Amino acid sequence: MKTSPLSYMPGAQFGSRSSAAVADPSLRSAFRGAMDFLQAKRLAQFPDALELENLRLKGEAIRRYSLSRLPDLLEELERKLTANGIVVHWAETPDDANRIMLDIAQRHGARLIIKGKSMVSEEVGFNHAMEAAGIEALESDMGEFIVQLAGEAPSHIIMPAIHKTRQQIGQLFHEKLPGVPYTENVDELIRIGRKVLRGKFAEADIGLSGVNFAVAETGTLCLVENEGNGRMCTTVPRVHIAITGIEKVVEKLEHVPPLYTLLTRSATGQPVTTYLNLISGPRKPNEKDGPDEIHLILLDNGRTNAYADEQLRTTLQCIRCGACMNHCPVYARIGGHAYGTTYPGPIGAIISPHLLGLKATHNLVTASSLCGACSEVCPVRIPIPDLLIRLRAEAQAGSESATAIQGRGSAHSTLMTAIWRGWALMYGRPAIYRCATWLMSRFRALVPRSQGGWTSCRTPLKPAPRRLRDLLAQKNSGAKSRA
Repeated sequence: MKTSPLSYMPGAQFGSRSSAAVADPSLRSAFRGAMDFLQAKRLAQFPDALELENLRLKGEAIRRYSLSRLPDLLEELERKLTANGIVVHWAETPDDANRIMLDIAQRHGARLIIKGKSMVSEEVGFNHAMEAAGIEALESDMGEFIVQLAGEAPSHIIMPAIHKTRQQIGQLFHEKLPGVPYTENVDELIRIGRKVLRGKFAEADIGLSGVNFAVAETGTLCLVENEGNGRMCTTVPRVHIAITGIEKVVEKLEHVPPLYTLLTRSATGQPVTTYLNLISGPRKPNEKDGPDEIHLILLDNGRTNAYADEQLRTTLQCIRCGACMNHCPVYARIGGHAYGTTYPGPIGAIISPHLLGLKATHNLVTASSLCGACSEVCPVRIPIPDLLIRLRAEAQAGSESATAIQGRGSAHSTLMTAIWRGWALMYGRPAIYRCATWLMSRFRALVPRSQGGWTSCRTPLKPAPRRLRDLLAQKNSGAKSRA
């Protein structure tokens, strides 16, 4: 089951993609309904505001502590995993990660890799790298399976096919799966997908998964899921490959439960998840199931650039719950595909510049109203609006710097710089401000009647009266005419 690679061009094409999304009423309706549903479910899971805030403070403290000790914890994690029989690999770039996975697959003569949900594998373009090498990589998460079948990318990090209606999925299954009749029944569609995937777990040579958290103290890989496909991927095939970003490490097993309760309740509004998998090693001689080999790939891909900056480091606190997307007014109107990146929405806007550079993503950091909803619902209290403002400043900076984020200054405009310096000069000096407002009030008749953009309205723009008595006279005149 092959898909064609998607060309991610987040910068230049963001405007056209977002305009197309806004002009699609069915897409907007689907996202609005889904976001309202997810917001309500999350709210129902946190009825006590004080409990929620205490949980958020605890989650933030755990993530900040883990990141403060990240180099040491990564070394400890490698030691414990190696002692447990898990092979650890380090990948600096997506190409490095794909090369490592391809080498493992070729050593085992793999022809089919069955995948659990993994956004990091999307980040590195794993499916397309394996397809180029003649190896089939099949998604087993139902949402991922649907978008793979459609030749698309996920539009949400938790619910990949949230942009699809049941009618579209029914038509997709009818066209792509031999002998499957068209149906709009959701239960029947799920049954069809499970039937197709069930036999693939036994056929697969390798199972691939993501990792929610890696525990340094015990050398344990933690995975959370709802469908059971993740457990099948990590136990049925002879070889299990896990891939994750370097920021997902925590020190102790006791740090995991608070993060999980925040993750599941924030993501899908569930008090607990269906499956919690703790993997600490390959199958032992007296065990009946489990893989013979387990490999963990720890990916950097720009994360150390974020880590090096104290403010930008807070980006790495993210636990990938998607709550910021569910509450973002911009994401709710344009969906995930408009961003053109693996991680869309507010979290994508602050993490993508580190993965792809600001030159490709500087438009994304301005795709926000800075309303702060994302920060208010973030379970680990990431100050997303502050980071967006910082990245906007980096994108507009006047010069490159060896220590700055990649692509710094890529959106710099001499004209815009001059305009804002003039604005700062005027508003920073009372005498100049009074002079400028006096001149503007005298020449207000020169203001264009139609200015386009957000000023568009049914009636032409009309300058305000110059004096307060003129405004009062205008109001009195209107009141008399109505009487």
